[in-house]
Amino acid sequence: MIDSYQLPALLVENLGRESRDFAVKASRSQPVKTSMGLVIFGAAWLAFTSIFVVAFLGPLFAGREVHFLSNDVPTVASPDNLKPIIFPALIIGIFVLIGLGMLGFGLYSLFKKGGYFAGTPTRLVHYHDNTIRSIDWEQFSGDIEVSGKEQKGNISLGLRTGKMVSQKNGPDRYVPDTIYMSGITDVYKIEQFCRMRIKENDPTPVSD
Repeated sequence: MIDSYQLPALLVENLGRESRDFAVKASRSQPVKTSMGLVIFGAAWLAFTSIFVVAFLGPLFAGREVHFLSNDVPTVASPDNLKPIIFPALIIGIFVLIGLGMLGFGLYSLFKKGGYFAGTPTRLVHYHDNTIRSIDWEQFSGDIEVSGKEQKGNISLGLRTGKMVSQKNGPDRYVPDTIYMSGITDVYKIEQFCRMRIKENDPTPVSD
């Protein structure tokens, strides 16, 4: 954990006179395995899409014809007659852009800094790029995941908010929003503070 004099002035001003459980600097915006998952998936997506790029567009770049079926009708496209290939090329282009987007976002998140986090009895405050986000502890579900070592670890805090994600071969799945504190020191001490404050501020009525 870090001392007050090391915190950005804007964060210190926002915290004011509130008592502070912890203040820590995160080296990354999210765990490496999460970013690498996006990088690998994006690369695999591009590798699969490249098969169609080579099959459909490769011959055209080499000045040859492309033979394919369009609505079960044999179709020929050539450098002098690109009209039949325009629609398939657009579809392939969209898939290429999706792969590039996933790969680019994964690489970006891999090197993106995580900013500063400060915990008080009532809220978790995140400072990054002169922007402050304050989240009351009651907004967290209590789902906490800790990984790494005490002096270089990660904490994932699940929120009560989230979104439904459709699945191709199954029912829709609810995915909660997550706050990551990645590459932080004193990870287990901070996890204990977070768990304690979330429990103290739990808005769920206690059953008799």
